[in-house]
Amino acid sequence: MITEAATVFFDAIELDCGVALAPVEVAYETYGTLNADKSNAILALHAFSGDAHAAGEGGWWANMIGPGLAFDTDRYFVICSNVLGGCKGTTGPASIDPKTGCPWAMGFPSISIADMVRLQKMLIDRLGIARLLAVTGGSMGGMQALEWAVTHPESVAAAIPIATTARHSAQQIAFNEVGRQAIMADPDWNEGNYYGGRGPARGLAVARMIGHITYMSDESMRRKFGRRLHAPDQFEVESYLQYRGSKFVDRFDANSYIYITRAMDSFDLTEHGSLVSLFEGAKTRFLVISFTSDWLYPSYQSQEIVSALRRRNCDVAYCNLTSHYGHDAFLVEVNEQTELIRGFLKSTQHA
Repeated sequence: MITEAATVFFDAIELDCGVALAPVEVAYETYGTLNADKSNAILALHAFSGDAHAAGEGGWWANMIGPGLAFDTDRYFVICSNVLGGCKGTTGPASIDPKTGCPWAMGFPSISIADMVRLQKMLIDRLGIARLLAVTGGSMGGMQALEWAVTHPESVAAAIPIATTARHSAQQIAFNEVGRQAIMADPDWNEGNYYGGRGPARGLAVARMIGHITYMSDESMRRKFGRRLHAPDQFEVESYLQYRGSKFVDRFDANSYIYITRAMDSFDLTEHGSLVSLFEGAKTRFLVISFTSDWLYPSYQSQEIVSALRRRNCDVAYCNLTSHYGHDAFLVEVNEQTELIRGFLKSTQHA
């Protein structure tokens, strides 16, 4: 598998909030080889805590992207970029504000899922790709895939949104708000101006622990932990969550957590019309995947998208896969997803 990592720079990007953010850099990785007519490109869109490193050792979708896998890099050229507002090479709150010479911190302008997609489109244009074979991702990545299909339908042959939604429910917003409040309640948050100091490690760890609970299901937690003890006075599930929280602090920025979760909460495809009207005349093919045990992004939210597409006679396939892994299933349940995606991409490429 041919893998490349790079960063590109743009003079500015116009954001939905009315601000022109300048300059902007984007970290991205590519896997495989772009064919001569540039018709085999797939954009993989990461979830909330992901980054541009999607494949290979340590890649967040290493079990799905690679030679012979669902997104076969012997056939396809896969691109993944870190989202706007992130903390792994793309401009975000930890980046330097050229006007002050200091990190943006909470002075960073508010961002949206549409802004993330706008920057991705700028990257794809820079790479000289007029039309993507597919856009795909789970969770927040699925939101971006939907935004691509609605905003740039001429640039996307197929969309594969997985375990996602067209808009957050009150419950989804509530969990994100609890995480944000945990960060902001940490005395080391310092109104976001913690760069060069301790940082809100305890608050960010608690936010991640809360989030991680929502990614699992009751059954998966029962199978993995039950009521087993890690120490005489500590359950295994407690030790596990504390470990996940501490590891997250090592790799993620608290202000990026705040900005990106707010972008997710504000995402609403129906803001400017019904889902049915948004998909009017859509030429993009869709494969929508959900999971039976996912209570964070429950299947009914995917079914709402599928229903709107079918009412517009769009080309859409839908699968609600049985799994006990909860929301994490899109990262874990490889075999069935692989078969579905492999066939869908092949039919799209030869359509």
